Amino acid sequence: MTITRTMFSLSLLVLVAACGGPGDSADVPEAQPAGATSADIGDHVVHFSALSTDQLPPEIAKAYNILRSKNRAMLNVSVIRKSDNAPVTATVNVKTVNLTGQLKNVTMRQIDEQEAIYYIGETAVANRETLVFDISVIPEGEDRASELRFKRQFYTD
Repeated sequence: MTITRTMFSLSLLVLVAACGGPGDSADVPEAQPAGATSADIGDHVVHFSALSTDQLPPEIAKAYNILRSKNRAMLNVSVIRKSDNAPVTATVNVKTVNLTGQLKNVTMRQIDEQEAIYYIGETAVANRETLVFDISVIPEGEDRASELRFKRQFYTD
């Protein structure tokens, strides 16, 4: 299982790096810059990505009970403390809507690994649907939330 977890961690890092590109934009108020995959929130950095779950390797999807599909999107969030570059636990809440204002349910769950902590959530998406992710993060030891926003367009065809 350790190899699977390591593969999952590496896959997520590769996918985070690949998230910039067609479909990303930031023309919503206070959105992260186009192609951004992280945000500085004081003593911490929040890394985030959203991708179609069919991009996950089958063994990783199975290990983490993620349905692989072009019609499913996965949000991945991690919080890193700047002082020692260590992952920290956090309260992560997400409100997701499409451009017509339809609320998309994304319930985040925490995944703990030997050297990583991730928060992932999934939702259904349609072809060419753009989702706006409003993420609220309270890192362990902090008493106020930091808010960030980004949007991503998904293609299912």
